[in-house]
Amino acid sequence: MPARQRSLLVKNIKVLATFNQEHGDIEDAAIYVEGPEIKWVGKSSSLPGHYQSADQVLDLSHCVAIPGLVNSHHHMFQTLTRCMAQDQKLFGWLKSCYPGWQHMTAQDYTAACRMAMAELILTGCTTSVDHHYFFPNDVRMDQGIQAARDLGLRFHAARGAMSKGQSKGGIPPDHVVETEADILADMERLIKEYHDNSRYSMTRLACGPVAQKGADDECFVKCAHLARQHEGVRLHTHLAENQEDVDYTMKNYGHRFTEYIRKIEWDREDCWFAHCCKLNHEEYTDLSARGIGVAHCPSSNMRLASGICPVRSMLDAGVNVGLGIDGSASNDSGHMMAEARLACFLQRAGGDPNGMSAREALRLGIQGGAKNLGRTDVGAIAPGMAADFVAWRTDTFGFAGAQHDLVAALIWCTPSIGTVHASIINGQVVVEDGKLQTGDLGQIVKDLNAASARILKHFP
Repeated sequence: MPARQRSLLVKNIKVLATFNQEHGDIEDAAIYVEGPEIKWVGKSSSLPGHYQSADQVLDLSHCVAIPGLVNSHHHMFQTLTRCMAQDQKLFGWLKSCYPGWQHMTAQDYTAACRMAMAELILTGCTTSVDHHYFFPNDVRMDQGIQAARDLGLRFHAARGAMSKGQSKGGIPPDHVVETEADILADMERLIKEYHDNSRYSMTRLACGPVAQKGADDECFVKCAHLARQHEGVRLHTHLAENQEDVDYTMKNYGHRFTEYIRKIEWDREDCWFAHCCKLNHEEYTDLSARGIGVAHCPSSNMRLASGICPVRSMLDAGVNVGLGIDGSASNDSGHMMAEARLACFLQRAGGDPNGMSAREALRLGIQGGAKNLGRTDVGAIAPGMAADFVAWRTDTFGFAGAQHDLVAALIWCTPSIGTVHASIINGQVVVEDGKLQTGDLGQIVKDLNAASARILKHFP
């Protein structure tokens, strides 16, 4: 007989926004979980008798709860170098950071991942990508995967790659790039060792050459061929991030991005692209027709003066749009709810108050990201879905005066709502009473600051 799965009952939730069409919003709600799976959702008063006891019971009487946020673009190692190159655009910012980043070790990368993941979890994220493309010294993707397992974060490891250094017309220095053979061999190793395409899996892999300015066409093509040999392995890269990207693509290829992604065979629905600020109507309409998603990173795009992604137009054209943190050194935060708020407000800044609603912004941060990652088991609270949900206390100053719409308050009042009161990931209580249960936050911060201090000594 299979082993009995541990059960969890979460009850008396003040307001639960399920993001499921059948269940909608529920007041005084309860969720019953067995193992990684939600078994029942409804009013606490309607809880069936056989679900009224559980191995663990949480009372969320003063909370608003939603499905966990999904971060579909991040570079966690950059948590080491926040607030650097403050007045640079993308290409100059990268060139300023490479000299310091090349001194990163496995211990540093681990510290950065643990800090980035703790920050994500405490601010409402339950699933995240790490698009890691920088492998100096003894740094390996395995270290990020282990950090996610330790902290309990659902994790998509996008094994990045840089194969085109400055001598070949790329942006990275030659001494920090890898050979194509080494890149492909390590990607295949990671897929075989860690990729789990089963429902509720906690670790999946993606292949992610960094961008056309850091990886050559052959590398992109071979990564696509490798990924498509393994079910559920997806493809991720940067695209059309700013005007420098447009100019680089036109200069080196003689055409824009629709032709480019066809040439490298990244024109299928197993791809999602970060940023896309400078795609034109024809290009994002093409993405829609091909089922390709976008990870919108509003804070980073503003910080690096890259532009404003035309998210409203993309959504109206049928493009799936999720949200991403991007680099913690180009954001310089790891707060997914803040990204949702900025995404909402940027689409209104042009003068249309209907540019994006609070609910739509949350949907981008939850279901848009889940679809980018190919997940059908996260993104809603309903029977059969993964038990990934988060809750904030509403009897705090952040929600004062907003009790009439606690779900919208998550967006409108983001700066003052604070960290989550509870986070459940894969049926496990990862945050309880506002405290991280899977790691010592004080030690995580201490380790990160020690690593950061050493790395920053090497910056110009």
